[in-house]
Amino acid sequence: MNWGNELLASGIWLGKAMLITVLISSMAIWLTTRFSRWGRQFLRLAGDFFRPASNGWRPLLTILLVLLVTLAGVRVNVLFSNWYNEMYASLQKLDAKLFWASMLIFAVLASVHVGRSLFEVYIQQAFVIRWREWLNERMLSRWLQGQTFYRTQHLADPVDNPDQRIQQDIASFVSSSLALSMGVIDALVSTFEFTLILWGLSGVLAVFGLEIPRGMVFAVYLYVIVATVFAFGIGRPLIRLNFLNEKLGADYRYALVRLREYSESIAFYRGHLVEGAQLRQRFGRLIDNSWAILFRNLKFTGFNFVVSQTAAVFPFIIQAPRFFSKQISLGDMVQTAQAFGQLQDNLSFFRRAYDDFAQYKAVLDRLTGFLEAAEASDALPCAHTQQQSSGLQLGQLDVTTPDGRPLLSGLSLSLAAGNALLIRGPSGSGKTTLLRAIAGLWPYCQGNIGYPLDSVLFLSQKPYLPLGSLRDALSYPQAAIADTDRIQRTLQAVQLGHLASRLDEEADWSRILSLGEQQRLAFGRLLLAAPKVAFLDEATSAMDEGLEDALYRLVRSQLPDTVLVSVGHRSTLLVHHSHQLQLEGEGRWLLQ
Repeated sequence: MNWGNELLASGIWLGKAMLITVLISSMAIWLTTRFSRWGRQFLRLAGDFFRPASNGWRPLLTILLVLLVTLAGVRVNVLFSNWYNEMYASLQKLDAKLFWASMLIFAVLASVHVGRSLFEVYIQQAFVIRWREWLNERMLSRWLQGQTFYRTQHLADPVDNPDQRIQQDIASFVSSSLALSMGVIDALVSTFEFTLILWGLSGVLAVFGLEIPRGMVFAVYLYVIVATVFAFGIGRPLIRLNFLNEKLGADYRYALVRLREYSESIAFYRGHLVEGAQLRQRFGRLIDNSWAILFRNLKFTGFNFVVSQTAAVFPFIIQAPRFFSKQISLGDMVQTAQAFGQLQDNLSFFRRAYDDFAQYKAVLDRLTGFLEAAEASDALPCAHTQQQSSGLQLGQLDVTTPDGRPLLSGLSLSLAAGNALLIRGPSGSGKTTLLRAIAGLWPYCQGNIGYPLDSVLFLSQKPYLPLGSLRDALSYPQAAIADTDRIQRTLQAVQLGHLASRLDEEADWSRILSLGEQQRLAFGRLLLAAPKVAFLDEATSAMDEGLEDALYRLVRSQLPDTVLVSVGHRSTLLVHHSHQLQLEGEGRWLLQ
């Protein structure tokens, strides 16, 4: 064999194969994305990544390079097949010169193969990293946009475990998309190439007295098609089982996180036995599903093993009569077996990768479900909120429960800069819900709301303290304030002076500080932020009346123009508020 001509032919083949593959792939992608639910899901998740108008040409050029390297791998396998024929032929002929020449050729082919493989790993992993980075930013931005992370809780069917979908499912989607797509292309191109090789090596196959020309080719196709049909039937339940495995695993992990988050409360309640029972129940469901996956995989993998082992000896049995009658050489027989195995392996790609496709479908469903939930949250009804320079305006505001029960009907009020409103009422009358509605977080409301949207702060009964330093916690939600003297003065003002030396100490401060200290720290945050409007929801519930009075007087003296809207039960709060709203239930209210 003239290996120089073979290498030249390989270069020409790569160019033609690249062009044909791009054309066929483009047509297949168009058909898939237009008529297949899988394709539409993929396009929804990743379409913008591959559009030059949205993300430049780099992703498309990279995927073309990955495709070229994959096709080069197919061609190297074909060259190895030809090398096997020549090497075994030299052994049969006892031609030492030809044998050592084939060893030299092997060294060249092996070097090319190793270099190509390493480059393929690099270019694919680099592409996966960039794609994952882009998709993570897109999904994360969508999750944060318009308070989606909160609003989706009010959906009739809220999305489960969004944290897992953003972190784990994105990584799985990106890596699987590339691996499976390149696997399909490799299988299809290799099938074509090795079909040609096997066609040239096949003879007449006699079956029940019937002679079939090139029968080896027809036999391998029939063999794989029948095996694939059976494999799909065996593996079909894996799609649902893999979806459940992701969901149940995330549910169990979330329950463990909640145990850590509320560890103190659970310990006080001595609720470890109840928590343990619930955790074991969740884990039990996960294990039951894992057993179901195991038994289904045993059936699926066992069937694949039988098919693969049978295929290993099948070509030798078919070609043995021709070899012993000296119609073909040892090299031809070995190449036939190798080509048959390669062809059978390529044709079996979908059968062997069925489990991967099943997991991929589950990931597609979870990610598109994530986007659908985000879009559904945008469609939830809400009041009309508008920007204004100062004060707080409510016009004909109606607030209801999710089932339509009225909490507040036709509320209109106007608070000027420096005014303060105290909202009171029995438990369950909708005090906190009203604050959520004004903040744009409660979807079941109608009416008009106006205030300085870019200068507002909310103090809850249990303040949120982000992970990081005490300086970060005091500055939240803004960037860390660099003025240390100002922060230390503020800590002294809210009676947390003992923490002034620990400003840059990083810790989980929500576990270090008592609830009363956390509420005082929230008041320090209010003083540092100096918003035009502040909402306080039972923000002094863990303080005594003296400390509560001192902090409200501090806020009124340092932030005289800030509008305060407070929710509280204590009558001692009345002195700090110019207006009072009494909620009386069933939509009734009284403004004083």
